Amino acid sequence: MKLVTYESDAKWRAGLMVGDNVVDATVAAKAALVHFDTEWISNRQIIRLNPQQRSGLESAASDIAEAKPADLIVFPVDSTRLGPPIPDPDKIICLGLNYKSHVEETGFKPPEVPILFSKYRNALVGPTSPILLPGMSAEIDYEAELAVVIGKQCKDIAAEDALNYVAGYMAFNDVSARDLQFQTGQWLSGKTLDTFAPCGPALVIDEINDPQDLDISACVNGQTLQQSNTRNMIFSVAETIAYISQLMTLEPGDIIATGTPEGVGFKRNPPIFLRDGDIVEVEIEGIGRLRNPVASQ
Repeated sequence: MKLVTYESDAKWRAGLMVGDNVVDATVAAKAALVHFDTEWISNRQIIRLNPQQRSGLESAASDIAEAKPADLIVFPVDSTRLGPPIPDPDKIICLGLNYKSHVEETGFKPPEVPILFSKYRNALVGPTSPILLPGMSAEIDYEAELAVVIGKQCKDIAAEDALNYVAGYMAFNDVSARDLQFQTGQWLSGKTLDTFAPCGPALVIDEINDPQDLDISACVNGQTLQQSNTRNMIFSVAETIAYISQLMTLEPGDIIATGTPEGVGFKRNPPIFLRDGDIVEVEIEGIGRLRNPVASQ
């Protein structure tokens, strides 16, 4: 199952990606006899469904897409504006320095525990939305990352059980203003500016068997600048979830971005920073690709 958010009447609605089409989740839920308390469905509600309900929803969406009804409930992906698959998370938690090769290129010491920082909802945008350059920074960088979305509430769980609490995965670009990030010892000011968290294109559910064996890459204007595999993480997805769950209760819809490999712009010689007109692509094997233009505000 692939869950998306799409724009309709200037609002985000939940949908299911079926081939090259998006099917409205509300219509699919009614066809599948899956009841929600509200007319407007969020993907945070869908990921709470049990496997049988999710299977029924996916089957109904497939039938609707095949029937191609005349009313506007099925949309071609290419002509639909997609938003962040989870536009309304309680938390967006990010890891720093989680690939050995990235640690080496930065000159930092390998972390003994996951290094955590936050982004907020204002940073979230969809897979083709523009990354807006802020006036107060001239050093905007890209970071290709695998993002995990939590599917069930969890606290104090073991790494061996952690993947049972995952709803799905998506691509994520941890856009960073390096000059702001390193002004202080806290990274927040350089990490959560508006549009600094492109993600998607869909939340992929029940299709990724091993999150530690996925190719990950970033390209700027067609030039590959990052190329790695998630097996090279220092802290695995499971270890990361377990560690964070010792600190706080994780809720359905919480997003965890699991760090970036080597090849970031600020450590290149000369440095590569994003400029107006650039195209940034982040791709993760089996999950999909982000393709975000860069634009001045």
